[in-house]
Amino acid sequence: MKLLRFIAGHEARVPLWALAFASTVCATLVCARAVWGRDIRHAFLIWNLFLAWSPLILALIAQQKHTVAERQPWRFGALTAAWLLFFPNSPYIFTDLIHLRWRFYGHYWVDLVLILMCALTGWFAGFLSLYFMHSIVSRANGRIAGWSFILVTAILSGFGVCVGRFLRFNSWDILIQPITLCHRIGAWAHESASSPILAALPLLFATFLFVTYVMFYALTHMSPARPPG
Repeated sequence: MKLLRFIAGHEARVPLWALAFASTVCATLVCARAVWGRDIRHAFLIWNLFLAWSPLILALIAQQKHTVAERQPWRFGALTAAWLLFFPNSPYIFTDLIHLRWRFYGHYWVDLVLILMCALTGWFAGFLSLYFMHSIVSRANGRIAGWSFILVTAILSGFGVCVGRFLRFNSWDILIQPITLCHRIGAWAHESASSPILAALPLLFATFLFVTYVMFYALTHMSPARPPG
């Protein structure tokens, strides 16, 4: 209840409501696609969209804990670590484009628009969560620390997206099967050493995340247009 009251009075409540509206539309379209096509192959988009919301909820909780009078650094640190662990789920939906077949088929454009809508909605959730965390770090430690945080997050998240898509691990696998995860990452790193493309993929994803966030951040800092005269 405290979190709901915090959101209700939050300065970003309008973007949050817009995001909720977009998520509802996406879920409705996925269900309509399942009924129309008589298959549920795209149901994973709803689950991935739910996961894309997880870093936003964690960021809101972290922001709430950071603004209360009785601060507990260990709790905020734990929330930040959990947020960073789940953050790659937001841009991950873009990689779901791989489910489109290579050749055009009857519902190709429908499926393309559907995946892109879910991906953009999920990434917007990620933008908001990253913006909240960026604001916390900047207020506490300064602008340079804030942007350093963004850069490090982009690099780690670019790697996380690759781990999710190519190694097929989830965010919680670091707790459930850490040894297997480390072995698979080590094998992938060894293979990447002899493959420039594999080595470049995490950096490409990181570049995508950083550049798109910079554009998003710039939009949030536009000055309101002044009436003529």
